Amino acid sequence: MANLRNEYPRPQLGREQWLNLNGEWNFAFDDNKTGLKEKWYDSFPAETKINVPFVYQSKGSGIHDTSFHDVVWYHRSLSIPEEWEGKSVILHFGAVDYRAWVYVNGQLVTFHEGGHTPFHADITHVLSEKENSLVVRVEDPSEDETIPRGKQYWKEESDYIFYTRTTGIWQTVWLEPVSENRIDSLRWTPQLDRGDIDLEMELTNQAEQELSVQVSISFKGKEVISDTVSVHESYIKRSYNIRNRFTSRSNVHGEGWYWTPETPNLFDVELKLLSGSQEVLDHITSYFGMRKISIENGQILLNNFPYYQKLILDQGYFPEGLLTAPSDDAHKQDIVLAKEMGFNGARKHQKVEDPRYLYWADKLGFLVWGEMANASEYSEEAARRMNDEWIQVVNRDYNHPSLVAWVPLNESWGIPLVGLDQQQQAHALSMYYLTKSLDTTRPVFSNEGWEHVISDICGIHNYRSAEELKKTYQSVETAINTRVSKRKIYANGYQYNNEPIMVTEYGGIAYDKENEEQEKGWGYTDVGTGEALIEEYKKQTEAIMNSEIIQGFCYTQLTDVEQEINGLLTYDRKPKCDLTLIKEINDQK
Repeated sequence: MANLRNEYPRPQLGREQWLNLNGEWNFAFDDNKTGLKEKWYDSFPAETKINVPFVYQSKGSGIHDTSFHDVVWYHRSLSIPEEWEGKSVILHFGAVDYRAWVYVNGQLVTFHEGGHTPFHADITHVLSEKENSLVVRVEDPSEDETIPRGKQYWKEESDYIFYTRTTGIWQTVWLEPVSENRIDSLRWTPQLDRGDIDLEMELTNQAEQELSVQVSISFKGKEVISDTVSVHESYIKRSYNIRNRFTSRSNVHGEGWYWTPETPNLFDVELKLLSGSQEVLDHITSYFGMRKISIENGQILLNNFPYYQKLILDQGYFPEGLLTAPSDDAHKQDIVLAKEMGFNGARKHQKVEDPRYLYWADKLGFLVWGEMANASEYSEEAARRMNDEWIQVVNRDYNHPSLVAWVPLNESWGIPLVGLDQQQQAHALSMYYLTKSLDTTRPVFSNEGWEHVISDICGIHNYRSAEELKKTYQSVETAINTRVSKRKIYANGYQYNNEPIMVTEYGGIAYDKENEEQEKGWGYTDVGTGEALIEEYKKQTEAIMNSEIIQGFCYTQLTDVEQEINGLLTYDRKPKCDLTLIKEINDQK
């Protein structure tokens, strides 16, 4: 049986008390869509068992059925710990793909649309003192190409660059007890040039009591900030100067306390919400990093210094769990392996990653580009779905210092006519400006890869040979005027405006270490040995690194995925070549 994923699922806003609901649930397919009519939320037909949070298509679920089942149901019993008496009980879902109706004791407590973002419900009012029934109904229309699904294929058999679908619960389900008066959300914004950290809090103060918040910020075990804030309204904003706590001359440029991939310094935070009588109503743990990502004069800067990004494309798929990592350590190990190869970051491709991955990126020092899973076709409904879910993505992941760029759209997916069509151009522009309205601190792409409208970085995808890469990136003019995959770099009506240029997909060199005959796998080019893989990687990567106009790259890709065999690692994370030699190549820049 796969790991039950017992780690705390929300690392940026932690509470000590919580109850993990992962594990064995009852499960049923509803291919005839009779569940609502027959009131399965009251009387569940226990057809089979499933191991949550692994979807039925995965091995980890215990079912491993990859055929179409567009409606599925889950059920389990739950009991509330006695020590939670007097508290409100919140039911959390990390992610359910794609639409979810949640029932507790036969009553609908919440509905959520969007396969990649968390949601919750206060279920206190429907709980009984004894055993409770939790039922989840899920709809995931397998063939609807206007749903943001990323690499999940709308056909039954995986093919080309598309993989097995994810239907239903695929991240942790959990309960937590809270007070009516509590901290609902946190937002950390480092202001590096001032040396400040901005803290924003949203509070629930239902009883309108006299409240205060104690703030304690520590660095490497030593408290550097202590403050008490009186609560006069639900929204609180405070700014704390960090720089003044570090007076050593060696810290003039923040080497000792800035966050970078080389020095992933984090500040630990404790927040206590207190009543007028000093009773602790809520106790939160969090953290932040002092990091600035910016663009000035056509250069990408990290903490005000030029920084060359050496990224690896990472799909975030696993043989046991598909989109669900088999364990928390699997997230960590993907980052460790990438760093061992000399990469300083990853572009999480067509997947909104589990917050636990971002936690390990924060802790280990690894840049991450946050990307939305796209639809394949455009419609007004697709635009609405994308807009609604993307807002949730940006808000969920805003606090992570490792996250340094936003990619709402990739390669004209969901906007196939964006090169010419003004409506689809407007959608790409709207996603760019929407993201900027939610987050002023990170670069944003309008359409990563080609056919940009307005983007902060000019990202180009190019899977041509090393010689062609060398010729293409001799100058800005050749870079932006060379078509890739028959697409122009800028959509009609838009042009290059001194944005930093990066080659954000290249390589894709196929080598099937498990099957030397290369009969089953797919890639952009292929080689027959690990040594040949290193040699070809060296040629292509050096062609990019030697260009004076390119400010970083993203190699395709970290691991094989199902039929794709163009990873530097196999699907089960075994090296295909000597990883130290990949590092030697990457370390040249």
